[in-house]
Amino acid sequence: MCKSKPWGANAIQLGQLAIRNAKITGVGMYAPDKVVKNQYFNERYGVDVDTFLREKRNIFERRYMAEDQTTSDLIVPAAQQAMKMAGITADQLDLIIVATDTPDYLSPSTAAVVQHKLQARNSGTFDINAACAGFVTGLDIGTKYIKADDRYRNILVVGAYGMTKFLNWDDFKIASLFADGAGAVVLQPTNEPEEGVQATQLFTDGQYHSYMGIYGGGTFRPITKEVVEMKGHLLDFAKKIPLDLNSTHWSRLVQILLDRTGQPVSEVKKYFITQINIGSINETLDKLGVDHKLAHNIMDRYGYTGSACIPMALADAAEKGAIRKGDLIMLVGSGGGLAMAAAAVRWSI
Repeated sequence: MCKSKPWGANAIQLGQLAIRNAKITGVGMYAPDKVVKNQYFNERYGVDVDTFLREKRNIFERRYMAEDQTTSDLIVPAAQQAMKMAGITADQLDLIIVATDTPDYLSPSTAAVVQHKLQARNSGTFDINAACAGFVTGLDIGTKYIKADDRYRNILVVGAYGMTKFLNWDDFKIASLFADGAGAVVLQPTNEPEEGVQATQLFTDGQYHSYMGIYGGGTFRPITKEVVEMKGHLLDFAKKIPLDLNSTHWSRLVQILLDRTGQPVSEVKKYFITQINIGSINETLDKLGVDHKLAHNIMDRYGYTGSACIPMALADAAEKGAIRKGDLIMLVGSGGGLAMAAAAVRWSI
């Protein structure tokens, strides 16, 4: 009779399968010092941008990085906060995943730069680009690393955004939305089935890839001035995203996760949704039949921080005591591509 060699927490013992999962044990965020209020855009463009931003986007102010700051500079303090909460040091990290579409360089990865700045000598690194759905996608990847291989015990997952370096200042509708920041979490293993990441779901509708993005600097259009642009005018087949597309798919993804975990919508204590449009967030909650107060929003103070907004909101909620250990929360990220990612998580802190 051949005996299987035990493999960490995934070993089969006495006929029972111990399931290894991932849980969040630390969160952190960083926003640059420079505060830019809506009035700045009124003065710059000579039109009332403030009223629209307040009423339609729930944005009152945002933070801009300094000229000499890079995306990796935003990540380091957020990562240090998350590691401190998790009770680990940088040399204990096994993997660093950076989700950003504003990297320090096209190559090498920003994660490698972060590893050096943190002195996380024992960690592997890579970047992912799922636009503003990147952090939740990274959470999905990090969870699967922990589930699949017991050598991974401390994984840093980061969402970071330095979009003000790429803004098209000729278009106030774009320039007034975006901001800079970073959020980070530490993932660690757990054997408790009701703890940590319960389910995830990715979704992409690539027909909208040309609607919004940074269309310079890659092989399609190399060595140009890269700016974030609306409606993908560089491509003659650009297709506009329907107004209700986000709320339709966000609510659908939440329902998929509820069905998969066997939980009623009433069990969800908080929603952390991409922070670009308060109307779409409220429409999503309306479709789910829940109170708007269940969304934890930070865009009023930090503007739209892309792949950073969800981990920043998590850190903000944790600091304010808005989520408690055992709470079921939903993370729903959405960005260019059109890419989306959702995760159902039992809060572990």
